[in-house]
Amino acid sequence: MKYFPTLILIIVSNFISAQSNGKDLSTSYKFKEVIDKVSRYYVDETDDEGLTETAIVALLEELDPHSTYIPADELQAAQTSINGSFVGVGIRFQIMKDTLNVVATIAGGPAEKLGVLPGDKIVVVDGENIAGVGLRNSDVREKLMGELGSKVKVEIQRRNVNKNIVFNITRDKIPVFSVDSYYMVDDEIGYIKLNSFSRRSHEEVRMALSDLKNQGMKNLIFDLQGNGGGLLGAAHRLADEFLSDEKLIVYSEGRAQPRNNLRSEFKGLFEKGKLIVLTDEYSASASEILSGAIQDWDRGLVVGRRTFGKGLVQRPMGLSDGSEIRLTIARYYTPSGRFIQKPYDDVDTYRKDISQRYLNGEFVHSDSIKMPDSLKFKTLVTKRTVFGGGGIMPDFFVPLDTIGNSDYYSDLLRGGFLNTFSYAFTDQNRKDLLKKYPNFKKFKAEFNCDEDFMNEFFSYVQNEDESLEKNEEEYALSETAIKLRLKAYLARNLWNTNEFYQVYNETNEILNRAIEIIQNKEYEKINLD
Repeated sequence: MKYFPTLILIIVSNFISAQSNGKDLSTSYKFKEVIDKVSRYYVDETDDEGLTETAIVALLEELDPHSTYIPADELQAAQTSINGSFVGVGIRFQIMKDTLNVVATIAGGPAEKLGVLPGDKIVVVDGENIAGVGLRNSDVREKLMGELGSKVKVEIQRRNVNKNIVFNITRDKIPVFSVDSYYMVDDEIGYIKLNSFSRRSHEEVRMALSDLKNQGMKNLIFDLQGNGGGLLGAAHRLADEFLSDEKLIVYSEGRAQPRNNLRSEFKGLFEKGKLIVLTDEYSASASEILSGAIQDWDRGLVVGRRTFGKGLVQRPMGLSDGSEIRLTIARYYTPSGRFIQKPYDDVDTYRKDISQRYLNGEFVHSDSIKMPDSLKFKTLVTKRTVFGGGGIMPDFFVPLDTIGNSDYYSDLLRGGFLNTFSYAFTDQNRKDLLKKYPNFKKFKAEFNCDEDFMNEFFSYVQNEDESLEKNEEEYALSETAIKLRLKAYLARNLWNTNEFYQVYNETNEILNRAIEIIQNKEYEKINLD
Protein backbone atom coordinates (compact mmCIF):
# COMPACT_ATOMS: atom_id res chain seq x y z
CA MET A 1 0.00 0.00 0.00
CA LYS A 2 2.96 2.35 0.34
CA TYR A 3 2.86 3.18 -3.40
CA PHE A 4 -0.78 4.36 -3.41
CA PRO A 5 -0.17 7.98 -2.33
CA THR A 6 2.32 8.36 -5.20
CA LEU A 7 -0.14 6.79 -7.62
CA ILE A 8 -2.91 9.09 -6.46
CA LEU A 9 -0.65 12.15 -6.75
CA ILE A 10 0.06 11.23 -10.38
CA ILE A 11 -3.69 10.95 -11.01
CA VAL A 12 -4.36 14.25 -9.32
CA SER A 13 -1.53 15.97 -11.21
CA ASN A 14 -2.93 14.66 -14.49
CA PHE A 15 -6.37 15.89 -13.44
CA ILE A 16 -5.11 19.41 -12.70
CA SER A 17 -2.99 19.47 -15.87
CA ALA A 18 -5.86 18.31 -18.06
CA GLN A 19 -8.19 20.95 -16.69
CA SER A 20 -5.64 23.74 -17.08
CA ASN A 21 -4.95 22.72 -20.69
CA GLY A 22 -8.65 22.63 -21.47
CA LYS A 23 -8.59 19.02 -22.65
CA ASP A 24 -11.94 17.35 -23.28
CA LEU A 25 -11.52 14.66 -20.63
CA SER A 26 -13.99 13.14 -18.24
CA THR A 27 -11.73 13.30 -15.22
CA SER A 28 -14.29 11.89 -12.81
CA TYR A 29 -14.71 8.82 -15.04
CA LYS A 30 -10.95 8.45 -15.44
CA PHE A 31 -10.44 8.58 -11.70
CA LYS A 32 -13.16 5.98 -11.11
CA GLU A 33 -11.61 3.83 -13.83
CA VAL A 34 -8.24 3.78 -12.06
CA ILE A 35 -9.79 3.02 -8.67
CA ASP A 36 -11.79 0.15 -10.20
CA LYS A 37 -8.69 -1.35 -11.82
CA VAL A 38 -6.70 -1.08 -8.58
CA SER A 39 -9.58 -2.67 -6.68
CA ARG A 40 -9.89 -5.56 -9.16
CA TYR A 41 -6.29 -6.33 -10.01
CA TYR A 42 -3.96 -5.05 -7.28
CA VAL A 43 -1.86 -7.77 -5.64
CA ASP A 44 -3.36 -7.17 -2.16
CA GLU A 45 -6.80 -6.32 -0.81
CA THR A 46 -7.57 -2.60 -1.13
CA ASP A 47 -9.73 -0.11 0.73
CA ASP A 48 -11.54 1.84 -2.00
CA GLU A 49 -12.96 4.38 0.42
CA GLY A 50 -9.55 4.94 1.97
CA LEU A 51 -7.98 5.36 -1.47
CA THR A 52 -10.58 7.96 -2.41
CA GLU A 53 -9.94 9.94 0.76
CA THR A 54 -6.19 9.74 0.15
CA ALA A 55 -6.78 11.15 -3.32
CA ILE A 56 -8.88 14.04 -1.97
CA VAL A 57 -6.21 14.92 0.58
CA ALA A 58 -3.48 14.75 -2.08
CA LEU A 59 -5.48 16.90 -4.49
CA LEU A 60 -6.03 19.64 -1.90
CA GLU A 61 -2.38 19.53 -0.81
CA GLU A 62 -1.41 20.25 -4.41
CA LEU A 63 -3.32 23.53 -4.24
CA ASP A 64 -2.09 25.31 -1.09
CA PRO A 65 -1.30 24.57 2.59
CA HIS A 66 -4.73 25.64 3.85
CA SER A 67 -7.19 23.81 1.61
CA THR A 68 -8.11 20.76 3.69
CA TYR A 69 -10.37 17.72 3.87
CA ILE A 70 -12.24 16.79 7.05
CA PRO A 71 -13.77 13.29 7.31
CA ALA A 72 -17.36 13.08 8.51
CA ASP A 73 -16.42 11.53 11.86
CA GLU A 74 -14.07 14.42 12.63
CA LEU A 75 -16.27 17.25 11.45
CA GLN A 76 -18.14 17.96 14.68
CA ALA A 77 -14.92 18.40 16.65
CA ALA A 78 -13.43 20.55 13.87
CA GLN A 79 -16.47 22.84 13.88
CA THR A 80 -16.58 23.36 17.63
CA SER A 81 -14.30 26.39 17.84
CA ILE A 82 -15.93 28.03 14.81
CA ASN A 83 -19.53 27.41 15.86
CA GLY A 84 -18.81 28.48 19.42
CA SER A 85 -20.69 25.53 20.88
CA PHE A 86 -21.03 21.75 21.00
CA VAL A 87 -23.58 19.31 22.38
CA GLY A 88 -22.56 17.64 25.63
CA VAL A 89 -23.01 17.61 29.40
CA GLY A 90 -21.02 20.75 30.21
CA ILE A 91 -17.93 19.89 32.19
CA ARG A 92 -14.25 20.78 32.05
CA PHE A 93 -12.41 17.57 32.86
CA GLN A 94 -9.00 16.10 33.46
CA ILE A 95 -7.90 12.46 33.44
CA MET A 96 -5.75 11.68 36.46
CA LYS A 97 -4.63 8.25 37.63
CA ASP A 98 -6.84 6.75 34.92
CA THR A 99 -9.94 8.43 36.34
CA LEU A 100 -12.16 11.13 34.84
CA ASN A 101 -12.13 14.14 37.19
CA VAL A 102 -14.53 17.07 36.92
CA VAL A 103 -12.37 20.19 37.10
CA ALA A 104 -15.33 22.56 36.66
CA THR A 105 -18.88 22.66 35.35
CA ILE A 106 -19.92 25.05 32.59
CA ALA A 107 -22.15 27.79 34.00
CA GLY A 108 -25.76 27.10 33.06
CA GLY A 109 -24.89 23.71 31.56
CA PRO A 110 -26.84 20.50 32.24
CA ALA A 111 -24.23 19.04 34.61
CA GLU A 112 -24.19 22.15 36.78
CA LYS A 113 -27.99 22.33 36.87
CA LEU A 114 -28.20 18.76 38.21
CA GLY A 115 -25.58 19.36 40.91
CA VAL A 116 -22.37 17.88 39.50
CA LEU A 117 -19.49 19.53 41.39
CA PRO A 118 -15.80 20.27 40.79
CA GLY A 119 -13.80 17.40 42.25
CA ASP A 120 -16.38 14.75 41.36
CA LYS A 121 -15.04 11.62 39.68
CA ILE A 122 -17.10 10.08 36.88
CA VAL A 123 -16.57 6.32 37.11
CA VAL A 124 -19.48 4.81 35.16
CA VAL A 125 -21.16 6.01 31.94
CA ASP A 126 -24.34 4.29 30.72
CA GLY A 127 -23.54 1.24 32.84
CA GLU A 128 -19.95 0.93 31.57
CA ASN A 129 -17.05 1.29 33.99
CA ILE A 130 -14.60 3.90 32.70
CA ALA A 131 -12.18 4.05 35.66
CA GLY A 132 -8.87 2.20 35.44
CA VAL A 133 -9.36 1.14 31.81
CA GLY A 134 -6.90 3.43 30.01
CA LEU A 135 -9.36 6.25 29.34
CA ARG A 136 -8.31 8.88 26.79
CA ASN A 137 -9.64 12.36 26.07
CA SER A 138 -11.18 11.16 22.82
CA ASP A 139 -13.04 8.43 24.73
CA VAL A 140 -14.53 11.01 27.08
CA ARG A 141 -15.81 13.13 24.20
CA GLU A 142 -17.29 10.07 22.51
CA LYS A 143 -19.16 9.01 25.65
CA LEU A 144 -20.36 12.38 26.91
CA MET A 145 -21.06 14.23 23.64
CA GLY A 146 -24.04 13.25 21.51
CA GLU A 147 -27.32 14.36 19.98
CA LEU A 148 -29.14 17.39 21.36
CA GLY A 149 -31.72 16.25 23.91
CA SER A 150 -30.31 12.73 24.29
CA LYS A 151 -29.60 11.39 27.77
CA VAL A 152 -26.51 9.91 29.39
CA LYS A 153 -26.45 8.19 32.78
CA VAL A 154 -23.33 8.77 34.85
CA GLU A 155 -22.23 7.52 38.25
CA ILE A 156 -20.03 9.81 40.30
CA GLN A 157 -17.73 9.30 43.26
CA ARG A 158 -17.71 12.31 45.57
CA ARG A 159 -15.36 13.01 48.45
CA ASN A 160 -16.87 12.04 51.83
CA VAL A 161 -19.87 10.32 50.19
CA ASN A 162 -19.95 6.56 50.73
CA LYS A 163 -21.75 5.43 47.58
CA ASN A 164 -21.87 6.50 43.96
CA ILE A 165 -24.21 9.34 43.04
CA VAL A 166 -26.26 8.74 39.88
CA PHE A 167 -27.15 11.53 37.45
CA ASN A 168 -29.28 11.24 34.31
CA ILE A 169 -28.01 14.17 32.26
CA THR A 170 -29.80 15.52 29.19
CA ARG A 171 -27.24 16.71 26.67
CA ASP A 172 -27.55 20.31 25.58
CA LYS A 173 -25.66 22.96 23.65
CA ILE A 174 -22.54 23.96 25.55
CA PRO A 175 -20.90 27.28 24.74
CA VAL A 176 -17.22 27.35 23.79
CA PHE A 177 -16.04 30.79 24.79
CA SER A 178 -13.61 32.65 22.56
CA VAL A 179 -12.92 35.37 25.15
CA ASP A 180 -10.54 33.67 27.58
CA SER A 181 -10.20 36.61 29.90
CA TYR A 182 -11.01 40.27 30.39
CA TYR A 183 -10.26 42.57 33.30
CA MET A 184 -8.99 46.02 34.26
CA VAL A 185 -5.20 46.25 34.32
CA ASP A 186 -5.37 49.56 36.19
CA ASP A 187 -7.98 52.28 36.66
CA GLU A 188 -8.05 53.15 32.95
CA ILE A 189 -6.58 50.22 30.96
CA GLY A 190 -8.81 47.30 30.03
CA TYR A 191 -7.60 43.94 28.73
CA ILE A 192 -9.35 41.35 26.55
CA LYS A 193 -7.85 38.05 25.40
CA LEU A 194 -9.47 36.38 22.38
CA ASN A 195 -8.53 32.79 21.50
CA SER A 196 -10.43 32.41 18.19
CA PHE A 197 -12.89 34.11 15.85
CA SER A 198 -16.15 32.16 16.15
CA ARG A 199 -19.83 32.91 15.64
CA ARG A 200 -20.03 33.97 19.30
CA SER A 201 -16.91 36.15 19.35
CA HIS A 202 -18.54 39.45 18.48
CA GLU A 203 -21.22 39.05 21.14
CA GLU A 204 -18.65 38.02 23.75
CA VAL A 205 -16.33 40.93 22.99
CA ARG A 206 -19.19 43.43 23.09
CA MET A 207 -20.16 42.13 26.53
CA ALA A 208 -16.55 42.46 27.70
CA LEU A 209 -16.23 45.97 26.25
CA SER A 210 -19.44 47.11 27.91
CA ASP A 211 -18.39 45.71 31.28
CA LEU A 212 -14.92 47.24 31.07
CA LYS A 213 -16.30 50.64 30.06
CA ASN A 214 -18.63 50.51 33.06
CA GLN A 215 -15.51 49.94 35.19
CA GLY A 216 -13.92 53.10 33.79
CA MET A 217 -11.91 51.80 30.83
CA LYS A 218 -10.43 54.54 28.64
CA ASN A 219 -7.69 52.50 26.93
CA LEU A 220 -7.77 48.92 25.66
CA ILE A 221 -5.23 46.15 25.12
CA PHE A 222 -6.67 43.48 22.80
CA ASP A 223 -4.68 40.25 23.03
CA LEU A 224 -4.46 38.07 19.89
CA GLN A 225 -1.33 36.14 20.89
CA GLY A 226 -1.70 32.52 19.80
CA ASN A 227 -5.02 33.24 18.06
CA GLY A 228 -4.98 31.16 14.87
CA GLY A 229 -8.03 32.89 13.36
CA GLY A 230 -11.47 31.64 12.41
CA LEU A 231 -14.37 33.31 10.64
CA LEU A 232 -13.81 36.24 8.30
CA GLY A 233 -17.19 37.64 9.31
CA ALA A 234 -16.19 37.65 12.97
CA ALA A 235 -13.01 39.59 12.18
CA HIS A 236 -15.07 42.08 10.17
CA ARG A 237 -17.58 42.69 12.97
CA LEU A 238 -14.91 42.96 15.65
CA ALA A 239 -12.88 45.47 13.64
CA ASP A 240 -16.10 47.46 13.25
CA GLU A 241 -16.15 47.95 17.03
CA PHE A 242 -12.94 49.97 16.74
CA LEU A 243 -13.26 51.74 13.35
CA SER A 244 -15.65 54.62 12.66
CA ASP A 245 -17.56 55.77 9.57
CA GLU A 246 -17.47 53.44 6.55
CA LYS A 247 -13.79 52.54 6.55
CA LEU A 248 -12.62 49.59 4.50
CA ILE A 249 -11.68 46.75 6.86
CA VAL A 250 -10.61 44.05 4.42
CA TYR A 251 -11.20 43.07 0.82
CA SER A 252 -10.90 39.72 -0.90
CA GLU A 253 -10.86 38.46 -4.47
CA GLY A 254 -10.13 35.25 -6.32
CA ARG A 255 -10.37 33.66 -9.77
CA ALA A 256 -14.05 32.77 -9.31
CA GLN A 257 -14.75 35.39 -6.63
CA PRO A 258 -15.19 39.05 -7.57
CA ARG A 259 -13.70 41.65 -5.26
CA ASN A 260 -15.64 41.85 -2.00
CA ASN A 261 -15.17 44.93 0.19
CA LEU A 262 -16.04 44.69 3.89
CA ARG A 263 -16.43 48.06 5.58
CA SER A 264 -17.32 49.36 9.02
CA GLU A 265 -21.09 49.72 9.20
CA PHE A 266 -22.23 50.53 12.73
CA LYS A 267 -21.30 52.60 15.75
CA GLY A 268 -18.67 50.58 17.62
CA LEU A 269 -18.23 50.41 21.36
CA PHE A 270 -14.58 51.54 21.29
CA GLU A 271 -14.00 53.88 18.38
CA LYS A 272 -12.03 56.31 20.54
CA GLY A 273 -9.33 55.75 23.12
CA LYS A 274 -5.84 54.25 23.01
CA LEU A 275 -5.90 50.79 21.43
CA ILE A 276 -3.07 48.24 21.34
CA VAL A 277 -3.32 44.84 19.64
CA LEU A 278 -0.95 42.12 20.87
CA THR A 279 0.37 39.60 18.34
CA ASP A 280 2.95 36.86 18.03
CA GLU A 281 4.09 34.31 15.45
CA TYR A 282 0.94 32.20 16.02
CA SER A 283 -1.51 35.05 15.41
CA ALA A 284 -2.96 34.15 12.01
CA SER A 285 -5.70 34.70 9.47
CA ALA A 286 -8.59 36.59 11.11
CA SER A 287 -6.13 37.89 13.73
CA GLU A 288 -4.14 39.42 10.89
CA ILE A 289 -7.26 40.91 9.30
CA LEU A 290 -8.12 42.68 12.55
CA SER A 291 -4.60 43.82 13.45
CA GLY A 292 -3.93 44.85 9.82
CA ALA A 293 -7.05 47.04 9.69
CA ILE A 294 -6.23 48.69 13.03
CA GLN A 295 -2.67 49.37 11.86
CA ASP A 296 -3.56 50.56 8.35
CA TRP A 297 -6.07 53.11 9.63
CA ASP A 298 -3.70 54.28 12.38
CA ARG A 299 -6.47 53.45 14.85
CA GLY A 300 -4.04 51.80 17.24
CA LEU A 301 -0.67 50.11 17.59
CA VAL A 302 0.42 46.50 17.11
CA VAL A 303 2.81 45.27 19.79
CA GLY A 304 4.64 41.94 19.88
CA ARG A 305 6.16 39.88 17.08
CA ARG A 306 5.49 39.33 13.38
CA THR A 307 2.31 37.37 12.78
CA PHE A 308 2.02 34.02 10.99
CA GLY A 309 1.33 35.27 7.46
CA LYS A 310 -1.91 33.66 6.24
CA GLY A 311 -3.78 35.69 3.65
CA LEU A 312 -6.00 33.04 2.07
CA VAL A 313 -9.76 32.68 2.53
CA GLN A 314 -11.30 29.19 2.86
CA ARG A 315 -14.94 28.30 2.27
CA PRO A 316 -16.41 25.19 3.94
CA MET A 317 -18.10 22.93 1.36
CA GLY A 318 -20.05 19.89 2.50
CA LEU A 319 -19.81 16.58 0.66
CA SER A 320 -22.54 13.98 0.20
CA ASP A 321 -21.25 11.60 2.88
CA GLY A 322 -21.18 14.27 5.60
CA SER A 323 -17.51 15.10 5.20
CA GLU A 324 -16.27 18.55 4.23
CA ILE A 325 -13.58 20.31 2.28
CA ARG A 326 -12.38 23.78 3.19
CA LEU A 327 -11.28 25.22 -0.13
CA THR A 328 -9.25 28.37 -0.65
CA ILE A 329 -11.43 30.62 -2.81
CA ALA A 330 -9.80 34.03 -2.49
CA ARG A 331 -6.92 36.12 -1.20
CA TYR A 332 -7.58 38.85 1.30
CA TYR A 333 -5.90 42.24 1.51
CA THR A 334 -5.65 44.82 4.28
CA PRO A 335 -7.12 48.32 3.66
CA SER A 336 -3.77 49.65 2.38
CA GLY A 337 -3.59 46.82 -0.17
CA ARG A 338 -1.22 44.53 1.71
CA PHE A 339 -1.31 40.83 0.89
CA ILE A 340 0.21 39.32 4.00
CA GLN A 341 0.36 35.66 2.87
CA LYS A 342 3.89 34.27 3.13
CA PRO A 343 5.21 32.25 0.14
CA TYR A 344 4.06 28.62 -0.04
CA ASP A 345 5.71 27.32 -3.20
CA ASP A 346 7.71 24.87 -1.09
CA VAL A 347 5.33 23.18 1.37
CA ASP A 348 8.11 21.82 3.60
CA THR A 349 9.68 25.27 3.91
CA TYR A 350 6.24 26.74 4.64
CA ARG A 351 5.60 24.30 7.46
CA LYS A 352 9.01 24.93 8.99
CA ASP A 353 8.75 28.72 8.75
CA ILE A 354 8.15 29.39 12.46
CA SER A 355 11.07 27.24 13.60
CA GLN A 356 13.24 28.84 10.91
CA ARG A 357 12.36 32.30 12.22
CA TYR A 358 13.59 31.18 15.62
CA LEU A 359 16.84 29.85 14.16
CA ASN A 360 17.32 33.09 12.22
CA GLY A 361 17.16 35.06 15.46
CA GLU A 362 13.94 36.85 14.56
CA PHE A 363 12.33 36.13 17.93
CA VAL A 364 15.13 37.94 19.72
CA HIS A 365 16.22 40.73 17.35
CA SER A 366 13.82 42.71 15.17
CA ASP A 367 16.61 43.60 12.73
CA SER A 368 16.86 39.90 11.82
CA ILE A 369 13.68 40.38 9.77
CA LYS A 370 14.63 41.30 6.21
CA MET A 371 11.73 42.73 4.19
CA PRO A 372 12.28 43.98 0.60
CA ASP A 373 11.26 47.50 -0.41
CA SER A 374 8.70 46.01 -2.81
CA LEU A 375 6.62 44.97 0.19
CA LYS A 376 6.49 48.46 1.72
CA PHE A 377 3.11 50.15 2.10
CA LYS A 378 1.89 53.32 3.80
CA THR A 379 -0.79 53.60 6.47
CA LEU A 380 -3.85 55.52 5.36
CA VAL A 381 -3.78 58.45 7.81
CA THR A 382 -0.24 59.20 8.99
CA LYS A 383 1.55 57.47 6.09
CA ARG A 384 3.71 55.33 8.37
CA THR A 385 5.62 52.51 6.65
CA VAL A 386 4.16 49.01 7.05
CA PHE A 387 4.94 45.74 5.28
CA GLY A 388 3.09 42.95 3.49
CA GLY A 389 4.14 39.57 2.17
CA GLY A 390 4.67 37.60 5.36
CA GLY A 391 2.49 38.63 8.27
CA ILE A 392 1.79 41.86 10.12
CA MET A 393 4.93 43.57 11.42
CA PRO A 394 4.40 45.09 14.88
CA ASP A 395 4.89 48.78 15.57
CA PHE A 396 6.75 47.82 18.74
CA PHE A 397 8.79 44.61 18.68
CA VAL A 398 8.98 42.51 21.87
CA PRO A 399 11.57 39.69 21.91
CA LEU A 400 10.70 36.20 23.07
CA ASP A 401 11.35 35.98 26.80
CA THR A 402 13.69 33.04 27.44
CA ILE A 403 14.69 34.11 30.96
CA GLY A 404 13.66 31.44 33.40
CA ASN A 405 13.65 28.64 30.85
CA SER A 406 15.41 25.42 31.80
CA ASP A 407 15.32 21.74 30.91
CA TYR A 408 13.85 20.97 34.33
CA TYR A 409 10.99 23.43 33.79
CA SER A 410 10.39 22.01 30.30
CA ASP A 411 10.25 18.47 31.71
CA LEU A 412 7.68 19.57 34.29
CA LEU A 413 5.55 21.15 31.58
CA ARG A 414 5.80 18.27 29.13
CA GLY A 415 4.96 15.78 31.85
CA GLY A 416 1.89 17.77 32.86
CA PHE A 417 3.00 17.77 36.51
CA LEU A 418 2.25 21.44 37.18
CA ASN A 419 -1.29 21.00 35.94
CA THR A 420 -2.07 17.67 37.59
CA PHE A 421 -0.53 18.61 40.95
CA SER A 422 -2.49 21.86 41.01
CA TYR A 423 -5.72 19.96 40.40
CA ALA A 424 -4.90 17.32 43.04
CA PHE A 425 -4.00 20.01 45.58
CA THR A 426 -7.20 21.93 44.83
CA ASP A 427 -9.30 18.78 45.08
CA GLN A 428 -7.86 17.91 48.50
CA ASN A 429 -7.95 21.44 49.91
CA ARG A 430 -10.83 23.18 48.11
CA LYS A 431 -12.88 24.03 51.21
CA ASP A 432 -9.89 25.29 53.18
CA LEU A 433 -8.62 27.33 50.23
CA LEU A 434 -11.99 28.99 49.65
CA LYS A 435 -12.39 29.66 53.35
CA LYS A 436 -8.99 31.34 53.51
CA TYR A 437 -9.39 33.07 50.11
CA PRO A 438 -13.14 33.71 49.68
CA ASN A 439 -12.54 35.75 46.53
CA PHE A 440 -9.95 35.91 43.79
CA LYS A 441 -8.71 39.36 44.73
CA LYS A 442 -7.61 38.09 48.14
CA PHE A 443 -6.10 34.94 46.61
CA LYS A 444 -4.07 36.89 44.06
CA ALA A 445 -2.76 39.30 46.68
CA GLU A 446 -1.99 36.84 49.47
CA PHE A 447 -1.43 33.30 48.18
CA ASN A 448 2.21 32.28 47.92
CA CYS A 449 3.80 29.01 46.87
CA ASP A 450 5.63 28.70 50.19
CA GLU A 451 8.22 26.12 51.19
CA ASP A 452 5.68 23.57 52.46
CA PHE A 453 3.63 23.88 49.28
CA MET A 454 6.67 23.45 47.03
CA ASN A 455 7.97 20.49 49.03
CA GLU A 456 4.59 18.82 48.54
CA PHE A 457 4.89 19.55 44.81
CA PHE A 458 8.39 18.06 44.55
CA SER A 459 7.26 14.95 46.44
CA TYR A 460 4.33 14.60 44.06
CA VAL A 461 6.61 14.82 41.01
CA GLN A 462 8.99 12.21 42.45
CA ASN A 463 6.12 9.83 43.15
CA GLU A 464 4.83 10.25 39.63
CA ASP A 465 8.22 9.99 37.89
CA GLU A 466 11.23 8.80 39.88
CA SER A 467 13.58 9.70 37.03
CA LEU A 468 12.67 13.39 37.21
CA GLU A 469 14.81 14.61 40.08
CA LYS A 470 14.83 18.21 41.20
CA ASN A 471 17.74 20.06 39.63
CA GLU A 472 18.62 22.79 42.12
CA GLU A 473 20.50 24.96 39.64
CA GLU A 474 17.79 24.81 37.00
CA TYR A 475 15.05 25.22 39.59
CA ALA A 476 16.71 28.42 40.82
CA LEU A 477 16.64 29.66 37.23
CA SER A 478 12.96 28.77 36.71
CA GLU A 479 11.60 29.20 40.23
CA THR A 480 9.52 32.31 39.50
CA ALA A 481 8.00 30.81 36.35
CA ILE A 482 7.18 27.50 38.05
CA LYS A 483 5.54 29.13 41.06
CA LEU A 484 3.56 31.54 38.92
CA ARG A 485 2.17 28.77 36.73
CA LEU A 486 1.24 26.68 39.77
CA LYS A 487 -0.59 29.65 41.26
CA ALA A 488 -2.33 30.34 37.94
CA TYR A 489 -3.55 26.74 37.70
CA LEU A 490 -4.86 26.92 41.26
CA ALA A 491 -6.75 30.08 40.36
CA ARG A 492 -8.29 28.36 37.35
CA ASN A 493 -9.32 25.34 39.40
CA LEU A 494 -10.90 27.50 42.12
CA TRP A 495 -12.53 29.99 39.72
CA ASN A 496 -12.04 29.98 35.95
CA THR A 497 -9.84 30.79 32.95
CA ASN A 498 -10.33 34.51 33.49
CA GLU A 499 -8.57 34.29 36.84
CA PHE A 500 -5.86 32.04 35.38
CA TYR A 501 -4.75 34.78 33.01
CA GLN A 502 -4.90 37.49 35.65
CA VAL A 503 -2.18 35.55 37.47
CA TYR A 504 -0.28 34.17 34.50
CA ASN A 505 -0.10 37.52 32.68
CA GLU A 506 2.26 38.88 35.32
CA THR A 507 5.10 37.50 33.16
CA ASN A 508 3.50 38.21 29.78
CA GLU A 509 6.26 40.37 28.33
CA ILE A 510 4.23 41.53 25.33
CA LEU A 511 1.36 42.62 27.56
CA ASN A 512 3.71 44.31 30.02
CA ARG A 513 5.35 46.23 27.18
CA ALA A 514 1.94 47.39 25.95
CA ILE A 515 1.03 48.62 29.42
CA GLU A 516 4.33 50.47 29.56
CA ILE A 517 3.70 52.11 26.17
CA ILE A 518 0.41 53.53 27.43
CA GLN A 519 1.53 54.48 30.92
CA ASN A 520 4.85 56.05 29.84
CA LYS A 521 3.21 58.20 27.14
CA GLU A 522 5.07 56.42 24.30
CA TYR A 523 1.71 55.93 22.59
CA GLU A 524 1.21 59.67 22.12
CA LYS A 525 4.64 60.06 20.50
CA ILE A 526 3.52 58.00 17.49
CA ASN A 527 0.98 60.75 16.61
CA LEU A 528 -1.66 58.43 15.18
CA ASP A 529 -4.27 61.19 14.80
